[in-house]
Amino acid sequence: MHLILGSASAPLSERGCVATIGNFDGVHVGHRAVVEGLAAAGRRLGLPTCVVLFEPQPREYFSPEDAPPRLMRLREKLDRLAELPVDYVLLLRFNRALADLPPETFIEDILIGKLGVKYLVVGDDFRFGQRRRGDFAMLREFGLRRGFEVVDTASVLVEGERVSSTLIREALAVGDLERAARLLGRPYLVCGRVVHGAKLGRTLGFPTANLLMRRKNTPVQGVFAVTMAGLGAAPRPGIANVGLRPTVGGGQRVLLETFLFDFSEDIYGRLVEVIFHRKIRDERRFAGIEALRVQIGKDVTAAREYFQGR
Repeated sequence: MHLILGSASAPLSERGCVATIGNFDGVHVGHRAVVEGLAAAGRRLGLPTCVVLFEPQPREYFSPEDAPPRLMRLREKLDRLAELPVDYVLLLRFNRALADLPPETFIEDILIGKLGVKYLVVGDDFRFGQRRRGDFAMLREFGLRRGFEVVDTASVLVEGERVSSTLIREALAVGDLERAARLLGRPYLVCGRVVHGAKLGRTLGFPTANLLMRRKNTPVQGVFAVTMAGLGAAPRPGIANVGLRPTVGGGQRVLLETFLFDFSEDIYGRLVEVIFHRKIRDERRFAGIEALRVQIGKDVTAAREYFQGR
């Protein structure tokens, strides 16, 4: 998979491509169905596949305080797309210039000029360009005149539910990790490098491996039974806290702290995945350090019992 930053470089391909546009947050089973269908069209037409992404996502640009929490960071999204039959990702910087671009110009300069699109898959509610004038009908009209086909993304149902990133966020917010995993097609996870923390966990008897969430808000909060992949042949079980650590004055930086059972290796700097299996409780403020230590002990027992029962 080739990553293309911006639209200023040479056209993607002399032959053109088949393309789709979206946030692809979570790269869930619905997104994967879109990409698989796009790839099938590409094989039929003998053309490469391209996914067009915006960074930041449009709602994050227009309403940063009200934007929904991301299911994954950009790097994780690209890693997941690389597992699918995607030949190119065109990453467009979403800024004032792009927001104010007339939709006709977006179609002519980017979709036709840059991508040479011959087959385009978008949601029928897709809006784009200056004052959001661009829509599905405009794309279809241009397609008829300029020789490319425009089709709607079909809904994908899992146990009767239409899969969407919004539905996955709702499941994660209430701690329904099993439902989220069904919609994602895999357990929810967070990827990152282990960083140094305040070392408070060591003084409590529960040393943690810490990951910076690198986001203003997060779709999960609280204490969870987790496994950590990337440290050996099999993921290691443990418990994780996601939040602001109110008992110890953690501030406004969201941190993912994981205590691994029966594990004492130095893993600073390692790239790992923390895989969420069951929510144990919400994060809350305790009366003091000793009360926190006692509760962590109870959390560890609950997580161990969960893994023993699997």
